[in-house]
Formats: sequence, structure tokens, C-alpha cells
Amino acid sequence: MGLEKEKADTKIFMDEDDFHRSGSPALSESEKNSEKAPDRDPRGLNTHLKLGFEDVIAEPASTHSFDRIWICSHALFELSKYLVYKVLTLVLAVPLALVAGLLFALLSCLHIWFVVPFIKSCLMVLPSIQAVWKSMTDLLVAPVCRSIGKCFSGIKIRLDQE
Repeated sequence: MGLEKEKADTKIFMDEDDFHRSGSPALSESEKNSEKAPDRDPRGLNTHLKLGFEDVIAEPASTHSFDRIWICSHALFELSKYLVYKVLTLVLAVPLALVAGLLFALLSCLHIWFVVPFIKSCLMVLPSIQAVWKSMTDLLVAPVCRSIGKCFSGIKIRLDQE
């Protein structure tokens, strides 16, 4: 571990594609994939919100604005969309998450402790209610329908063509 006095003859051969000019360290493909941001919409609930400038503002081939106006409009659109979304999420994300959490907790509690037991008890009582309902319709509705049917069975319709 002393001072080296010999001249080192070393050359580095590197493809232009593998050379990274940025200040960040060169990462392998597996390291790059592991450092990507996590997918915040894994089920694709908001795929309809993936809008770009071309999806909103489009100029047909027959009418074009100046190129610099188009570029500035595009940049302003993307910047305003980005900044307004960031500001709105900064202001509204935490309160709305709290409200949504409370709402889903309330709905879950109501469903678990009130709705399901009510439905299960109704299903337990339903066979006896069905028997009573059938008896009531046989006693009240069926005779009325039979009487009306007998009244209308005596009517004869004759069509004559003149």
C-alpha cells in the first residue's frame, strides 16, 4: 500500500447506450424496476382520467395555429393540470380520505350489525309468511277473479263486415 510509481495502462471500452451522462448511478434493469413508483391504481379504476393535451385540444390538418403557440399551450395545459391537481390533493386529500373512511366504516357497521341480521331473520320467517299469503289470496282474491271471469264469459262479441 505504498505509492505506485508505475504507469497504469488501462482503457475502458463502453458502448454509447450503456454510458449514463446523468449524475445518478447506473442501475441494472432489476434495480430500475424496483425503484419505479408503485402502481397507485392497480385495478384500473381511473383509466378514463388518463387524458393528454391531444385528447382535449386537437387541431385538424386544415387549421393549425403557430407552432410556438401550440407548444406554449401544451406546456401551460400540462403544467396547470399538474399544479392544480397537486394543490387540490394537498388541500382535499386528507379530509376527504377521513370522510370516506368514516363513511365506509359506518356503512360496514350498519351492514354487518343491522342489514344482514334483518335479511336473515326475514328469510327465516318467510316460509310461514308465504303460507299465510297463499291462504289469504286463495280466500280473498281467487273468488273475486273467478266471479269476474264468469261475468265476462257470458259476453259474446260478433264482428260483422258491412
